Amino acid sequence: MELRERIVLITGASSGIGAACAEAFARRGARVLLCARRLDRLHALADRLRRTFQAEVHVFALDLRHAAAVNQAIAELPARWQAIDILVNNAGLALGLDPAYANTIEDIDQMVDTNVKGLLYVTRAVLPGMLSRGRGHIINIGSTAGHEVYRGGTVYCATKHAVAAITRGLKQDLHGTPIRVSSVDPGMVGETEFSVVRFGGDVQRAAQVYEGIQPLTPADVAEAVVWCATRPPHVNVLELILMPTAQSSATLVARHAQP
Repeated sequence: MELRERIVLITGASSGIGAACAEAFARRGARVLLCARRLDRLHALADRLRRTFQAEVHVFALDLRHAAAVNQAIAELPARWQAIDILVNNAGLALGLDPAYANTIEDIDQMVDTNVKGLLYVTRAVLPGMLSRGRGHIINIGSTAGHEVYRGGTVYCATKHAVAAITRGLKQDLHGTPIRVSSVDPGMVGETEFSVVRFGGDVQRAAQVYEGIQPLTPADVAEAVVWCATRPPHVNVLELILMPTAQSSATLVARHAQP
Protein backbone atom coordinates (compact mmCIF):
# COMPACT_ATOMS: atom_id res chain seq x y z
CA MET A 1 0.00 0.00 0.00
CA GLU A 2 1.25 3.47 -0.88
CA LEU A 3 2.07 5.66 2.14
CA ARG A 4 2.61 8.99 0.38
CA GLU A 5 0.35 11.66 1.89
CA ARG A 6 -1.12 9.19 4.38
CA ILE A 7 -1.48 10.64 7.88
CA VAL A 8 0.23 8.52 10.54
CA LEU A 9 -0.30 9.27 14.25
CA ILE A 10 2.46 7.89 16.49
CA THR A 11 2.21 8.05 20.28
CA GLY A 12 5.31 8.13 22.47
CA ALA A 13 7.21 9.49 19.47
CA SER A 14 9.89 11.47 21.32
CA SER A 15 12.46 8.64 21.43
CA GLY A 16 13.20 4.98 20.77
CA ILE A 17 10.76 2.94 18.69
CA GLY A 18 8.34 5.84 18.32
CA ALA A 19 10.98 8.16 16.88
CA ALA A 20 12.23 5.38 14.59
CA CYS A 21 8.68 4.81 13.33
CA ALA A 22 8.35 8.53 12.63
CA GLU A 23 11.52 8.41 10.53
CA ALA A 24 10.49 5.23 8.71
CA PHE A 25 7.09 6.61 7.73
CA ALA A 26 8.50 10.04 6.81
CA ARG A 27 11.04 8.35 4.53
CA ARG A 28 8.12 6.75 2.67
CA GLY A 29 6.39 10.09 2.15
CA ALA A 30 3.76 9.85 4.89
CA ARG A 31 2.61 12.88 6.81
CA VAL A 32 3.59 12.21 10.42
CA LEU A 33 1.58 13.34 13.42
CA LEU A 34 3.66 12.94 16.57
CA CYS A 35 2.73 13.15 20.24
CA ALA A 36 4.50 12.57 23.55
CA ARG A 37 4.90 14.32 26.87
CA ARG A 38 8.28 15.86 25.94
CA LEU A 39 7.42 18.54 23.42
CA ASP A 40 11.00 19.82 23.12
CA ARG A 41 12.15 16.42 21.82
CA LEU A 42 9.24 16.26 19.40
CA HIS A 43 10.19 19.63 17.93
CA ALA A 44 13.81 18.50 17.50
CA LEU A 45 12.66 15.29 15.79
CA ALA A 46 10.24 17.20 13.56
CA ASP A 47 13.01 19.59 12.46
CA ARG A 48 15.24 16.65 11.55
CA LEU A 49 12.48 14.91 9.57
CA ARG A 50 11.73 18.10 7.65
CA ARG A 51 15.40 18.65 6.81
CA THR A 52 16.15 15.03 5.90
CA PHE A 53 12.97 13.91 4.14
CA GLN A 54 11.14 17.18 3.41
CA ALA A 55 8.42 15.58 5.49
CA GLU A 56 5.22 17.23 6.60
CA VAL A 57 5.11 16.96 10.40
CA HIS A 58 2.77 18.14 13.13
CA VAL A 59 3.58 17.65 16.82
CA PHE A 60 1.64 18.10 20.04
CA ALA A 61 2.19 17.35 23.71
CA LEU A 62 0.00 14.65 25.22
CA ASP A 63 -0.09 12.62 28.41
CA LEU A 64 -2.33 9.82 27.22
CA ARG A 65 -3.09 8.64 30.75
CA HIS A 66 -5.82 11.27 30.89
CA ALA A 67 -8.88 10.48 28.77
CA ALA A 68 -10.15 14.05 28.64
CA ALA A 69 -6.79 15.30 27.39
CA VAL A 70 -6.72 12.62 24.68
CA ASN A 71 -10.23 13.45 23.49
CA GLN A 72 -9.46 17.17 23.44
CA ALA A 73 -6.16 16.74 21.60
CA ILE A 74 -7.68 14.61 18.84
CA ALA A 75 -10.76 16.83 18.52
CA GLU A 76 -8.63 19.98 18.25
CA LEU A 77 -6.23 18.76 15.58
CA PRO A 78 -6.00 21.16 12.63
CA ALA A 79 -8.52 20.24 9.95
CA ARG A 80 -5.88 18.98 7.52
CA TRP A 81 -4.53 16.57 10.16
CA GLN A 82 -7.79 15.02 11.31
CA ALA A 83 -8.15 12.26 8.70
CA ILE A 84 -5.76 9.84 10.43
CA ASP A 85 -5.03 6.80 8.26
CA ILE A 86 -2.69 4.85 10.55
CA LEU A 87 -2.44 4.91 14.34
CA VAL A 88 0.74 3.50 15.89
CA ASN A 89 0.05 2.94 19.59
CA ASN A 90 3.66 2.98 20.71
CA ALA A 91 3.66 4.74 24.09
CA GLY A 92 4.47 2.36 26.93
CA LEU A 93 6.92 1.57 29.70
CA ALA A 94 8.07 -0.90 32.33
CA LEU A 95 9.01 0.07 35.87
CA GLY A 96 11.19 -2.04 38.14
CA LEU A 97 11.76 -5.78 38.44
CA ASP A 98 10.01 -6.25 41.75
CA PRO A 99 7.63 -9.12 42.50
CA ALA A 100 4.00 -8.15 42.11
CA TYR A 101 3.47 -7.81 45.87
CA ALA A 102 6.32 -5.31 46.13
CA ASN A 103 5.46 -3.03 43.20
CA THR A 104 4.59 0.46 44.37
CA ILE A 105 1.06 1.65 43.72
CA GLU A 106 2.52 4.50 41.68
CA ASP A 107 4.42 2.09 39.40
CA ILE A 108 1.38 -0.16 38.96
CA ASP A 109 -0.83 2.79 38.08
CA GLN A 110 1.67 4.26 35.63
CA MET A 111 2.16 1.00 33.74
CA VAL A 112 -1.54 0.18 33.56
CA ASP A 113 -2.59 3.75 32.80
CA THR A 114 -0.02 4.16 30.02
CA ASN A 115 0.23 0.71 28.46
CA VAL A 116 -3.44 -0.27 28.60
CA LYS A 117 -5.77 2.62 29.35
CA GLY A 118 -3.81 5.14 27.30
CA LEU A 119 -3.80 2.82 24.30
CA LEU A 120 -7.56 2.38 24.65
CA TYR A 121 -8.18 6.11 25.06
CA VAL A 122 -6.28 7.02 21.89
CA THR A 123 -7.83 4.18 19.90
CA ARG A 124 -11.30 5.17 21.04
CA ALA A 125 -10.68 8.77 20.00
CA VAL A 126 -9.29 7.93 16.54
CA LEU A 127 -11.34 4.93 15.36
CA PRO A 128 -14.71 6.63 14.77
CA GLY A 129 -13.09 8.83 12.13
CA MET A 130 -11.54 5.81 10.43
CA LEU A 131 -14.91 4.08 10.36
CA SER A 132 -16.65 7.12 8.91
CA ARG A 133 -14.02 7.40 6.16
CA GLY A 134 -14.01 3.65 5.48
CA ARG A 135 -10.27 3.18 5.85
CA GLY A 136 -7.63 2.92 8.56
CA HIS A 137 -5.10 0.77 10.37
CA ILE A 138 -4.42 0.42 14.10
CA ILE A 139 -0.91 -0.87 14.86
CA ASN A 140 -0.17 -1.65 18.50
CA ILE A 141 3.39 -2.01 19.75
CA GLY A 142 3.18 -5.03 22.00
CA SER A 143 5.99 -7.20 23.33
CA THR A 144 7.11 -10.78 23.70
CA ALA A 145 6.04 -10.07 27.29
CA GLY A 146 2.51 -10.28 25.94
CA HIS A 147 3.09 -13.94 25.04
CA GLU A 148 4.91 -15.16 28.16
CA VAL A 149 5.70 -14.05 31.69
CA TYR A 150 8.89 -13.75 33.69
CA ARG A 151 9.84 -13.25 37.29
CA GLY A 152 9.77 -9.62 38.31
CA GLY A 153 7.69 -8.59 35.33
CA THR A 154 4.20 -9.55 36.45
CA VAL A 155 2.55 -6.16 36.04
CA TYR A 156 4.37 -5.24 32.84
CA CYS A 157 3.63 -8.66 31.33
CA ALA A 158 -0.02 -8.28 32.34
CA THR A 159 -0.25 -4.97 30.49
CA LYS A 160 1.29 -6.43 27.36
CA HIS A 161 -1.00 -9.46 27.54
CA ALA A 162 -3.80 -6.88 27.64
CA VAL A 163 -2.43 -5.26 24.49
CA ALA A 164 -2.51 -8.65 22.78
CA ALA A 165 -6.10 -9.21 23.91
CA ILE A 166 -7.12 -5.71 22.78
CA THR A 167 -5.58 -6.32 19.36
CA ARG A 168 -7.42 -9.60 18.85
CA GLY A 169 -10.67 -8.32 20.32
CA LEU A 170 -10.56 -5.13 18.30
CA LYS A 171 -10.13 -7.13 15.10
CA GLN A 172 -13.35 -8.95 15.96
CA ASP A 173 -15.12 -5.71 16.93
CA LEU A 174 -14.21 -4.38 13.48
CA HIS A 175 -15.25 -7.55 11.65
CA GLY A 176 -16.80 -6.71 8.30
CA THR A 177 -15.14 -3.29 8.07
CA PRO A 178 -12.05 -2.36 6.02
CA ILE A 179 -10.17 -1.25 9.17
CA ARG A 180 -7.04 -3.33 9.82
CA VAL A 181 -5.56 -4.16 13.23
CA SER A 182 -2.01 -5.33 13.91
CA SER A 183 0.37 -5.92 16.81
CA VAL A 184 4.15 -5.78 16.43
CA ASP A 185 5.71 -7.56 19.40
CA PRO A 186 9.48 -7.19 19.84
CA GLY A 187 11.81 -8.88 22.26
CA MET A 188 14.96 -7.12 23.48
CA VAL A 189 15.43 -3.73 21.82
CA GLY A 190 18.57 -1.70 22.43
CA GLU A 191 19.21 2.00 21.79
CA THR A 192 16.07 3.05 23.68
CA GLU A 193 15.29 4.44 27.13
CA PHE A 194 13.24 1.37 28.06
CA SER A 195 15.67 -0.16 30.55
CA VAL A 196 16.87 3.23 31.82
CA VAL A 197 13.26 4.06 32.71
CA ARG A 198 12.68 0.60 34.15
CA PHE A 199 15.65 1.00 36.50
CA GLY A 200 14.84 4.52 37.59
CA GLY A 201 17.57 6.22 35.57
CA ASP A 202 20.36 3.77 36.45
CA VAL A 203 22.23 3.86 33.12
CA GLN A 204 24.87 1.33 34.15
CA ARG A 205 22.32 -1.28 35.21
CA ALA A 206 20.31 -0.66 32.05
CA ALA A 207 23.39 -1.24 29.88
CA GLN A 208 23.95 -4.63 31.50
CA VAL A 209 20.67 -5.88 30.06
CA TYR A 210 22.18 -5.86 26.56
CA GLU A 211 25.75 -6.92 27.35
CA GLY A 212 27.08 -9.73 25.18
CA ILE A 213 24.28 -9.71 22.58
CA GLN A 214 23.21 -7.73 19.58
CA PRO A 215 19.65 -6.67 20.40
CA LEU A 216 17.06 -5.41 17.98
CA THR A 217 17.28 -1.73 17.13
CA PRO A 218 14.34 0.69 17.07
CA ALA A 219 14.81 0.80 13.29
CA ASP A 220 14.30 -2.98 13.11
CA VAL A 221 10.95 -2.62 14.85
CA ALA A 222 9.97 0.40 12.77
CA GLU A 223 10.69 -1.56 9.59
CA ALA A 224 8.30 -4.28 10.78
CA VAL A 225 5.64 -1.66 11.54
CA VAL A 226 5.94 -0.13 8.07
CA TRP A 227 5.84 -3.61 6.53
CA CYS A 228 2.50 -4.28 8.25
CA ALA A 229 1.18 -0.92 7.07
CA THR A 230 2.19 -1.48 3.44
CA ARG A 231 0.59 -4.86 2.83
CA PRO A 232 -2.18 -4.85 0.21
CA PRO A 233 -5.54 -3.73 1.63
CA HIS A 234 -6.88 -7.31 1.69
CA VAL A 235 -3.97 -8.47 3.93
CA ASN A 236 -4.14 -7.99 7.70
CA VAL A 237 -1.04 -8.92 9.73
CA LEU A 238 -2.64 -9.59 13.10
CA GLU A 239 0.53 -10.38 15.10
CA LEU A 240 4.20 -10.14 14.26
CA ILE A 241 6.78 -11.34 16.81
CA LEU A 242 10.44 -10.47 16.35
CA MET A 243 13.44 -11.15 18.57
CA PRO A 244 17.21 -10.90 18.32
CA THR A 245 18.76 -14.10 17.03
CA ALA A 246 20.47 -14.46 20.42
CA GLN A 247 17.14 -14.43 22.28
CA SER A 248 14.78 -17.40 22.42
CA SER A 249 12.49 -16.34 25.28
CA ALA A 250 12.22 -13.55 27.83
CA THR A 251 14.91 -15.16 29.96
CA LEU A 252 16.77 -17.40 27.49
CA VAL A 253 19.49 -15.21 26.00
CA ALA A 254 22.81 -16.38 24.53
CA ARG A 255 25.37 -13.85 25.73
CA HIS A 256 28.37 -13.24 23.48
CA ALA A 257 26.56 -14.98 20.61
CA GLN A 258 27.09 -13.77 17.08
CA PRO A 259 24.02 -12.27 15.33
